Amino acid sequence: MADEPKGDVQRPESLIPSELGFMCGIEVHQQLATGKLHSRQSGELYDITVDTLPEDWPRYERRLRASRGEGGAIDVAARFESKRNRSFVYAQSPNAGLIELDEAPPLALDEDAVQISLTVSALLKAQPVSLIQTMRKTVVDGSNTSGFQRTSLIATDGVLATEEGDVGIDVVCLEEDSARKLDTIDLSNGQQVLYNLDRLGLPLIEIATSPDIVSPDHAKTTAKALGRVLRQTRCVRRGLGSIRQDLNVSIAAGDRVEIKGCQDLGWIPRIVRLEMGRQLHFYRLANELRASLDLPPLPSNRDDDEEALEAEVASKVSERIPLDLHDVSDIFEDTDSGMVRDALAKGAVMMALPLPGLLGKLGTKTLDNEGAQMPRLGRELAGAAKLAGVKGIFHADELPAYGIEEGEVNRLRSSLNLGSDDGFVLCCAPAWQAHLALEAVLARARLAWHRIPQEVRNVVVKKGAPEDGTTSPMRPLPGRSRMYPETDVPPQSLGATQWERVLESLPMSDDERATRLGTFAISADQAEQLLARELDDAFCEHAAALPAKAWAALLLTHDEEPPTLLANILRLKEDGHLARDHIDRVVEHHSGQAPSLATLSAYCETHDLAPADIGGLAEVINAIVAERLDFVKERGMGAMGPLMGVVMQVAGGADGKEVSALLRAAIQAAME
Repeated sequence: MADEPKGDVQRPESLIPSELGFMCGIEVHQQLATGKLHSRQSGELYDITVDTLPEDWPRYERRLRASRGEGGAIDVAARFESKRNRSFVYAQSPNAGLIELDEAPPLALDEDAVQISLTVSALLKAQPVSLIQTMRKTVVDGSNTSGFQRTSLIATDGVLATEEGDVGIDVVCLEEDSARKLDTIDLSNGQQVLYNLDRLGLPLIEIATSPDIVSPDHAKTTAKALGRVLRQTRCVRRGLGSIRQDLNVSIAAGDRVEIKGCQDLGWIPRIVRLEMGRQLHFYRLANELRASLDLPPLPSNRDDDEEALEAEVASKVSERIPLDLHDVSDIFEDTDSGMVRDALAKGAVMMALPLPGLLGKLGTKTLDNEGAQMPRLGRELAGAAKLAGVKGIFHADELPAYGIEEGEVNRLRSSLNLGSDDGFVLCCAPAWQAHLALEAVLARARLAWHRIPQEVRNVVVKKGAPEDGTTSPMRPLPGRSRMYPETDVPPQSLGATQWERVLESLPMSDDERATRLGTFAISADQAEQLLARELDDAFCEHAAALPAKAWAALLLTHDEEPPTLLANILRLKEDGHLARDHIDRVVEHHSGQAPSLATLSAYCETHDLAPADIGGLAEVINAIVAERLDFVKERGMGAMGPLMGVVMQVAGGADGKEVSALLRAAIQAAME
């Protein structure tokens, strides 16, 4: 084809977005530093794992089913989740009540969360809605006890300025965060998933951009720019997991895919490039497979697809690859594969699915020029199977391997009556699960003759970080059927007066904050750190009454402590009631508290933390230097270190900075 898309999948960094019909948008989900959105519970998160989960937290078991949307249809993603035969156990944290358990109706939207979302909308020059209508968004993966997530549209039609040009803001929404998954347990007839309810109901701002991002690097700068806007409010949470970016990526020869799990902004360009390469690879594979069945090729642009033709292709492919499952456990009764032998001993079966015409098309593990796994159909089939809860599959292109020997493969091919170009997939699992997994494999294998499916994918993460930037399937891309009105939360009007108040009280920009810090005698590095860690407001609140550099240093060193505590401690030090070397001790003793200046002063006096008298200190230092005069003359200024320790031991409580200055002067005088 003359317009066949060009590019080397093995070198994804060389792919040219503009030549491939690249489209990309970002969805950012940011937790707000408020209480929960619909329950007035606190927004505290508990640092627990499945191993440290408190035994006194109540637990509740549920099963969820997909409900029909407002139009009477069940959403495709919800229908898929319903097939996974899972039950859910919820651990009730101290900040989870009846609303989190779906045993009481929700309260109205948290006022602080609404105000913050309006402020963000104004910063993005978005237009607010006149009526906030809370909606239910179907979610059947167990992360919401109710089976849906509440979300409210706040504003539309905004704009974000970036270095590469303006990016449109389609919507700003306010929604509930989900529960946190702690563990998944395999049962004889399904799976049980354990969730912690501490995060459920935290308010999230969701910002979705238009597909105006022009390159993988632009996706990264757009995400950074959105983060800066959100932090400008000083009302969003910080730390790992508090902000999540989803990428919507497509090329003309592919289709829209939503990629979740992009926590580290530095990985975004690589993740996007690899997705471009994946879509290009499967477009080419689809046309290769179509040619093998004398079917018309896919157009190079999805806009040119013909629905009737694709239906005809789907029908022929279904005939070519039927659902034909075989229990082949007997072939592996004496296998040397430990994983297969152990699974069969526990009651699993080895189920086989023939894949006519796909031998050699499934692929084996190969890496691109930067060490990422190349896209291959076998990996996509394994990803589809894993959604049923199995650990993985075996397929024809990679066997013999994993302890499965060539003789077993030959007996299998003979048992299945496979031709020379026919492949197969094996799944070793409980019978119900193996059936479900191979049904998912079959559905994905048939799609290999078509354009890539629209779906939600996850970045592959190992040991807490992206493995290589590749992704795995998560669920079908949800449709319109998943959304319907929330009847328990009354609509909330947004009047012109309220919006005017928002516009009149916008937070300072980063440039304005930097200019404000520039009026204080602090270093450029201190100013940068104060801004980056959002401590500039606390700094400016107390800076007028304190030495600026020392105040900035103390605030940056103990940034988790109440600023009032730190300011009072520094004030005591400047007034001569506290030695510099005892500051950390006082901070540690009063950590997390906000005692008065008088209380802190009394503590310092009771524990004799004031600096030593400077006059007496000079006499002590001069005496020590005179006593060790030969050592001083031999070592010169090199005697500073050893003598510093001697002086500090003798003059307990002395200010280290004062000791250093007096000792230096005494040594210099002795050497003259």
